[in-house]
Formats: sequence, structure tokens, C-alpha cells
Amino acid sequence: MAGKPKLNSDEMLQSEFKYITQNAFQANEDRSRFSSYYFVTVGSFVAAILGSPSALSDKTIALAFFILFATLTAMGSFTLAQLARLRAAWHEAVEAMNQIKSYYINNNKEIKPAFKWLKNIPPTDKPYSIANLIAMEVAMLSSLTAGAGVYFLLTTFNGVNSFSWLIILLSSIVNYILQMMWYKKLLVDDHA
Repeated sequence: MAGKPKLNSDEMLQSEFKYITQNAFQANEDRSRFSSYYFVTVGSFVAAILGSPSALSDKTIALAFFILFATLTAMGSFTLAQLARLRAAWHEAVEAMNQIKSYYINNNKEIKPAFKWLKNIPPTDKPYSIANLIAMEVAMLSSLTAGAGVYFLLTTFNGVNSFSWLIILLSSIVNYILQMMWYKKLLVDDHA
């Protein structure tokens, strides 16, 4: 029969505090990086349009803008994939921490009140979490770049008319829906 594991409760709580501090710092770092992506992309969007008013009349420049905005849309997809995988990795790390906490709680019942997350870990797709709001922001921006790309693609053909605006709007909406479906699909933890 194995003896009761030796536990210094203070060390356990200090380790937990360090873990929470590191997560908070990392969340701020990631938020900062994604905010930078947002501003750079929006800045590129505005600078590209304002920097070349001839894009509306020159088909070669319009085609180049189509390629630029298609690239920005793809970058939005990659950013959403990174956001989803970081969120899933965070969730898996919390599950691992809970396994360790459960082990110590089973052997030291008096420390259980110190821990909030044991069985009720926030889901990866928690509504209105910072992770989901950033994903929605990136998907929205990506849908705008997709719409802008379609606009410039149509400009290279016959120009833009009333029906074209419907196509542009639909391409933006469909892109947003597909981007969010992509994000939610990648939120699933890889382990069973």
C-alpha cells in the first residue's frame, strides 16, 4: 500500500498562480499580435484604395488589387486557424492541469476550495470570449477583403453595376460564414 503523497500546499498554489499569470500574459500577447494583424490589414485595405484612385479605371491595377485582397482573405483564414488551434491548445493544457489538481485533491481534501476550474472548464467555443470575439473580428475583416477582391475582379471585366453589388455583398456574407465554420471546426481538441 502506497503512502499518502507528500504535498507542500504552498508550492502547489504558487505553481498554480504562476500558471495563471503566464496564461494571462500570453493572452495579452496574443491579443496584441492579432490586433496588430487587424490594424495592418485594415491599413493595407485603406492605403491600397486611397493610394491609387486610378484602380477604378485601370484594369491591370484592378487585377493587382484583386490578387492583394485575395491574399489578405487567405491570411484571414490562416489567422483564424491559428486562433482556433491556440484556443484548443489552451483548453488541453487546462485539462492537463485539472488532472494534476484532481490527483492532489484526492490526496489532500482540504485544498479543493482553492481551485475554481475542475470539471467546469470553459468550452473552446465559449460565446463572447475574447478568443471568439477576435475570431469574429478577423472573419469579418476577411469577408470585407473578399468582397473588395470580388469588386476589383468585376472591375477588370465589365465594371461594377447594380447586380455586381449584390454579388459583392453575397461573396462577403458567404466568406464570413465559411470563415466562422472553419474556425469552429478547428476548435476541436485532437485527443479523444
